[in-house]
Amino acid sequence: MSREGIFVNGLWVEKDSSEPKKVDEIGLTSAPLKSMAFYFAKFCQDYNDDYILCKSKTNDPEQCLLEGRKVTRCGIDFAEKLKAKCLQQWQEHYECLDMNNQMYQKCRPKESLLSDCVFREFGITKTIPDADGTPIHLKQNPIYK
Repeated sequence: MSREGIFVNGLWVEKDSSEPKKVDEIGLTSAPLKSMAFYFAKFCQDYNDDYILCKSKTNDPEQCLLEGRKVTRCGIDFAEKLKAKCLQQWQEHYECLDMNNQMYQKCRPKESLLSDCVFREFGITKTIPDADGTPIHLKQNPIYK
């Protein structure tokens, strides 16, 4: 009995393999991910919504691998675009987060510059659900009550 397949990056892959296709990881550490989290959620909202809807309909995580791969690909795409358009502001913000124990409140001035760039380049505004409508980086006294 012979098996049919092809070589992919030096590895033999069965043609009839039912294994899910591999997707690269986003490849960022926690600070850059946290820095872009709000914008990533908005940029990839449709994919995220599909993934969450899939997860809410089934108890089998394997059923949502396709949707999860789409979210990951969108995240990779957004990270590359953010790097191309707002690298300096993004880097300053995530380095601030990295140096301040990942605390947003310590990095609001850098966040404001990043938010301005993201709005200018992508039309995305950072909003927090159930907030009063004023973006957090524009509040004079951003204390949660």
